[in-house]
This record gives sequence, C-alpha cells and structure tokens, in this order.
Amino acid sequence: MPRWSPDAALRLEAAAIPLFEQQGFASTTVPQIAEAAGLTTRTFFRHYADKRDVLFLRDREFPHAVSDFMASALPETSAKATVRAGLSAAARGIQNWREPIARRRAIVHGEPALHERELLQRHHLARAIEESLIQRGIDAWQSHTLAAVAVTCFDLAMERWLAGPDDLLFEECVTSAWNDVRDCVDG
Repeated sequence: MPRWSPDAALRLEAAAIPLFEQQGFASTTVPQIAEAAGLTTRTFFRHYADKRDVLFLRDREFPHAVSDFMASALPETSAKATVRAGLSAAARGIQNWREPIARRRAIVHGEPALHERELLQRHHLARAIEESLIQRGIDAWQSHTLAAVAVTCFDLAMERWLAGPDDLLFEECVTSAWNDVRDCVDG
C-alpha cells in the first residue's frame, strides 16, 4: 500500500459510502474502509478522527465558502438579499452532486448516531452566515434570525430536491422553500 496519496481523503470517502450502504454504518470498520481504498488504517486516521468524519468531508469547507460569498456581496446589498443570493449560489454550486448527496444523506438519516453530527454541521453553517452578516454591520439578532432562516430553507430545499425528479433544479427548490417560509411568517 502506498505511504502517501494526495487524494487519500477522497479515496477513503469513495470507499466508505458503498461499505456503509452494503453493511450498515455500525458494521463497517475503519480497517475495511482503508483496505477498500487501497490505503492503511494509519492513513485513514491522518485524515479523519473517526469513521463518522468520512461522511462529512465536503461539509468542512461549506461554511468557509458561504463566508467568502457573503464577504464578496456589495456593501449596499440588504442582509436578506445577501442571504438569498448566497443560498442560490450554494444551490448552483452543488447541483451536479445530487447522487452523492442523496447516498450520504440516506446513510446519515438511517443511523441515529450520525444525527448529532448533522445538527452540528447545520450549526456551523448558521454560525458562518451569522458572523458574516455581523461583519457587514447587521444587528446581531437580525443576523442570528436570518442565519436560522437560511439554514432552515436550505434543509427544506434539500429535501424537496432529493425527493423530486432528476431534472429538478436545486435553486428552484431554494426559492420555493424561501417563499414558503416567508408566506408562513407573513400569514
């Protein structure tokens, strides 16, 4: 087995998903994942603290990407418009990832031990949005509220997108979820 592989994290992720689907999350071991990836267990632990982490590899960068997008918005753009534009940009950015997202989500939702980790990822995303809004000079409570709404809309849109037909655009789901939340609040 190679001592170093530049794409080891991605190889481990690619090896883990089918194992989790076939054997279940609890029954799959780190040595099995490493072997399926053609790597060592030691290499696995260089990239991940435990086997849960392999399911959340891509989520690590998402809050940073959101922060970068929010910082790039024109200063005169309203907080709400900035958040909506950020949701749309995120939707466009992951449109082509539907199948891997659906597979990962099925594993996470089928394993109660992973629910806490998913909630933590949502918290990190909301915090990134909130901090970005505060840096733009938006009131802390408004920033907190908009961040919570954004994460809720994103989650609702994700559910619709994955349950919908293959040609459904994630961005359309985001817009629909945003409008539904707005309509519920406005009554």
